[in-house]
Order: sequence, then structure tokens, then C-alpha cells
Amino acid sequence: MTRLVFLTFLVVSTVLPLFSFDGYSLVRNTTSHLGAQGSPFAWVMNVTFVALGITAVLVSWKTRVTYHQVLGTCFGVSLLLTGVFHHAPLVAGVPVNQFHDLLHSVFASSTGLFFTLLAAGHGFMNDGSQRIVGFITAGIAIVFSLVMFVAPDYMGLLQRAMFIGSFWWLFFYMDPDKRLQRRAK
Repeated sequence: MTRLVFLTFLVVSTVLPLFSFDGYSLVRNTTSHLGAQGSPFAWVMNVTFVALGITAVLVSWKTRVTYHQVLGTCFGVSLLLTGVFHHAPLVAGVPVNQFHDLLHSVFASSTGLFFTLLAAGHGFMNDGSQRIVGFITAGIAIVFSLVMFVAPDYMGLLQRAMFIGSFWWLFFYMDPDKRLQRRAK
């Protein structure tokens, strides 16, 4: 299931722009813009956000490490909620639901925060390559997020690169030290 969700994200985030609103740019526009109010086929991106969120929660719970379960659940639920509450429309003439846009912003921001805390905490709790890659993943999440504000013309490309790396780490690489796992009762 994890592979399917990851591949779905790759396909949706790269192919859906071909069917989105006129002027949508893979380089400039984010995945949130694909799911924005009034965007053609927005439901496809929003269902993908929900699937990614659910998968993140499941992957985090499989670790049996409390820190990973709590932060992974917060990350996954926030991501899921970005698919429930949609970005303001980028299509002219579409009425704006300000409440949805506000909540989308809150959940998108908290998604980034929770993911960064998960990856950084993983780095602190583990040794070897798990430590190094955890810190690198957290660092990339921070740096890419900051660069998006400085270079908004490349926001879409930066976000996709960050998401691909982040989900790859979470779904396929993250492997907490077994000594951190809670014992089954």
C-alpha cells in the first residue's frame, strides 16, 4: 500500500498539472494549488493528500516508538486535513471559502512543522545512517521551505522535491532503533 500511495503522489503531482487550470506551472505552483477551490480535478489531489496522511499515520504506528507514533500521527492528520480544507481558488470567478483557505494554511504549516520534528527527533534518537539521514531530511525540509519564500517562482519544483524526499524517507527508509520500541503486552 505504501508503494502505491507514493507512486500515486508522483503521478498525480506531475501529470495532474496537465489537466489543471490554464497557466498552472509545475515549477511555480504547488500541489496545494492543484487541490485549490475551483481547480479542475482538484478532488484527485485532495484524495491523494488524504491517502498520504493515512499512510503516514500507519507507517508511524508500525514503528512502535511513541515519539514516532505521536509526531507521525500529528503529521499525517495535518496532511489529511489539507486535503479536506482547500486552498483559495487560483481560477478567476470562483467564490472563495475563506474559512477553508485559512484552515488549509494552518494544516499545511503544521504538516511541515510536525514532519521536521519527526525527522529531527529520529536523528537524535538513532545512530549511524539513520541519524545522518534523519538530520539531512529535517534540514532539507527547513531549507527548502525557507527558499520557497525567497524564490517563489520555483515554489512548485522545490515543494515537489521536498515531498518526494520526505515521503521516500518516511515510507521506505525510516527504521528506528529497535531498543526504542515499546514492548508488546
